[in-house]
Amino acid sequence: MGDVVIRVLAVAAASCLLAAAPAYAAPADDGMEKFFTFKDPAITESSGLAVSPTHEGVYYTHNDSSATPTFYAVDGQGRTRATFQVQGAQARDWEAMAATKDPATGRGVLWFADIGDNLDGAWPNVSVYKVMEPRTLRNAALPATRYRFRYADGGRNAEGIMINPKTGRLYVVSKEFAGSVYAAPKQLRADRVNVLRKVTGAPIMATDAAYAPDGSSYVVRTYFSATLFRPSGETIAKVSMPELKQAESIAYTADGKALLTGTEGPRSPVYRVPIPGDARPATPTPSPVRAERKEPKEEASPAASGLTAKDVFIWLAAAVAATGVITFLARRTR
Repeated sequence: MGDVVIRVLAVAAASCLLAAAPAYAAPADDGMEKFFTFKDPAITESSGLAVSPTHEGVYYTHNDSSATPTFYAVDGQGRTRATFQVQGAQARDWEAMAATKDPATGRGVLWFADIGDNLDGAWPNVSVYKVMEPRTLRNAALPATRYRFRYADGGRNAEGIMINPKTGRLYVVSKEFAGSVYAAPKQLRADRVNVLRKVTGAPIMATDAAYAPDGSSYVVRTYFSATLFRPSGETIAKVSMPELKQAESIAYTADGKALLTGTEGPRSPVYRVPIPGDARPATPTPSPVRAERKEPKEEASPAASGLTAKDVFIWLAAAVAATGVITFLARRTR
């Protein structure tokens, strides 16, 4: 019992330290602007964010843990257009969402990731719910397909999900000091647990991730900044983010020229951050299929994960402080 208490307290101590991280965010780029503010009082912990693939000017979000399986469609002024319930779903710890378009039908598809696990392996498996995007924006209860997942190398916490629009493959990005990108099987099975396998490294403590609409890149958000990658996992550039209370979400705009990023809290803002022109791939990217099959020969270095020396120093300082707090608490609970 004491060991469980220590683990819980350790997570709490680390969370307190991480809450101060946005203060170290890099200066804003030219063109960064507040896009809108969520006006619905029911949106108190916006954790996932996605752009509608079929309704122009519509954005989706959902709350974090301890909430109902609910998501919201809002307009470009942050006003809720419709509220949807996901039938038969649980909301143990919803942390992310993604939106894609079915190439065969042109219908929008929404994905909701119940993948949070603050005890890094407490749950035997995690879930992702697939919901067909509603054709009309009015309150409704929508059916869902549930896909269960487990990690090939053991349970872990995660807050990022993304779908490659070219291949349709689902990826989960873990939230760890040594984070990783995990690929789901090409064909998902709803009748059994699907296995997530590590394909490359990710920046430390990733809070969200998203694929570009054309599949040419993906982005991983952390408390400090965002990093753009090619489908192969090669770093393109690091993008400065606005200072937020708790950076939680990220998505590409419909044209792929900017990023949208949000935070938790009542009436929380969503910012639009242009992607620098020199950060957009100028040459053809490696084949997504080959990139997914190729396993990295070694762990990604801090530079490859979009990490600067300043970031490393900050995280080391936080780790030392957290260790001190945990040691103190451990002695008190003996």
